[in-house]
Amino acid sequence: MKEIIMITGGSRSGKSQYALKLAQRKTRRAFIATAEPIDEEMKERIADHQQKRGDKFLTIEEPFDLGRALCSLPDNIEVAVIDCLTVWLGNLMHKYREHYFLVQEKLKSFLDILSDLPCDLIIVTNEVGMGIIPFDPFTRKFRDLAGRLNQEVAGQAHQVIFMVSGIPLTIKGNSVWKS
Repeated sequence: MKEIIMITGGSRSGKSQYALKLAQRKTRRAFIATAEPIDEEMKERIADHQQKRGDKFLTIEEPFDLGRALCSLPDNIEVAVIDCLTVWLGNLMHKYREHYFLVQEKLKSFLDILSDLPCDLIIVTNEVGMGIIPFDPFTRKFRDLAGRLNQEVAGQAHQVIFMVSGIPLTIKGNSVWKS
């Protein structure tokens, strides 16, 4: 059975670095990047993440269809890191702003695949429900969808880790990969 580890926490809490560290316990790794280089700041973040990964991961850039990205992984991949669900959700909401049902279809498709994974999976996501209530309806919808998506993924995950100031706190399950 393939294992799912979900890593959540606030911005800059160390989620991505911890995910990479965990994934390096396996030999054949993939990294599914959801970010799009929409501005200079995002281009710099992407370059920084690429530099930190180096050539240790097969990288797949997929901002919209995580299900397809997972299903297209080579058969020899042992673990894939998805970084990150909330960026992916933001991409979907931006692209399908006028067609909310398409966002829901993509979320459902992704969640369905989690029950029959091609490899172990480490999913990075942001915890967005611990801050202020967003000002506008669109941002509140994003926050609500992200919260529901995180709950669904956490429900299927074997282990859920909450990152605080670079420190991993296990909030569900035990270590699925022994050191």
